[in-house]
Amino acid sequence: MITQQTVIIGANSDIAKAIAIEIAGAKNSRLILISRDFNQGARVTDKDLTDTTLITVKDYTSQSIELAIEQIKTCDPLPITRVFVCNGILHSQSIKPEKRLEDFNTDAFNHVIMANALTPMLWIQKLTPILIGNTQCKIIVFSARVGSISDNNLGGWYSYRASKAALNMMLKTAAIELARRAENIKIIAFHPGTTDTSLSKPFQKNVPENKLFTCEFVAQQLMTIVDKTPHDATASFLDWKGDSIGW
Repeated sequence: MITQQTVIIGANSDIAKAIAIEIAGAKNSRLILISRDFNQGARVTDKDLTDTTLITVKDYTSQSIELAIEQIKTCDPLPITRVFVCNGILHSQSIKPEKRLEDFNTDAFNHVIMANALTPMLWIQKLTPILIGNTQCKIIVFSARVGSISDNNLGGWYSYRASKAALNMMLKTAAIELARRAENIKIIAFHPGTTDTSLSKPFQKNVPENKLFTCEFVAQQLMTIVDKTPHDATASFLDWKGDSIGW
């Protein structure tokens, strides 16, 4: 029986698709999938799409996000109990993680910070008014262990590290505010580990075989973590095992 709704933002990523399949399999939640492009197979299956709404956004500017929120408002009135924000970038044809100070580039940094930190916060900002209420809701944002300042022992990857550290700080700050005016919302920053996706392909060579995860495994772990994590008026920074990571 469908009793709730789940929103997945950045629904065209490989992990997001696996999350959608997990939720569709449980058959107790409608899905609202949001992406800039559904042409790459973000759909689960035609059968599963019976209880799925697809929302295409032009980009991730404030205006486009606001338009998406208006579309969400027209969906089923069932409460939204989970929001997964899966946006992010590590590399592209023109952007590579910096190995040395000499590699640092302001244009690349601005692009990475926008995708990894500012875009997730814009979604949280625009979604919060429709999530506030009596029903508990968890917002899960994909972060990374390399965004932990206390855990940084290797250096390098300036833009990616900084963007995830900035994201973590804003999530922690938002959680403090929401504890005062939106107690039903819980924020989780999630580190999925090294997952076998296009994002990690160039960096898999030195990953131990048992530490390169499938998207299906990560999705299953995440759903268990989401179910077990209590509403405690704070932000949690958790890895794929459910263990806390130092900020």
